[in-house]
Amino acid sequence: MASHGALAATVLLVGGVTDAIDGIVPALGDDAIATIVVLAVSLSLPCFLYGAWLMIVHDPVTWRVLRTHLAVVGLGLALTTVPLVWWMIPKLWSQVSGFAVVHAFLGLQSYAFFALAGTGIVRILRAKWASEAYRRSSSFDLDDLEAETGDLDLGHWRARLRIGVVGYTLLWVLAFLTGVVRYAIKYQPLG
Repeated sequence: MASHGALAATVLLVGGVTDAIDGIVPALGDDAIATIVVLAVSLSLPCFLYGAWLMIVHDPVTWRVLRTHLAVVGLGLALTTVPLVWWMIPKLWSQVSGFAVVHAFLGLQSYAFFALAGTGIVRILRAKWASEAYRRSSSFDLDDLEAETGDLDLGHWRARLRIGVVGYTLLWVLAFLTGVVRYAIKYQPLG
């Protein structure tokens, strides 16, 4: 029952935000919205870098570090995905050009790699969540986690995660750069 209440609250919140955006958007010009989108997507880069830094400098990666990493990266994904769904996809069909197609292709491929990473992270998180020892420990060997889970081949899922993250990151950077160039050419923000 509590999940139905949370779902209803989320739907109301999203509906309210959408109504507020729909009320603001007609008042803003296309160039102002494009600037907001560029800023939102640009703000996701520090989130991704900080999330990567957390995973690189912490050995072992504790449950607390992992939760922080996921929260920061989730914020970065939201800063990228909300403008994508709300503004970029609807505008794509009216702006089909060579640059727009390259930008869309790179962005789509980055999300395909994200889906690949997602298949790995789901299995890894499930194994980590199921392990009481992992959640309570400040230093935990992942080989012990693999032994604890039995038939789950965490090495395979970690490889999928790494390939997905590297592919997403490289293609996201290329899509970001082509988007910034498209923005600069189309809206000429510096005059």
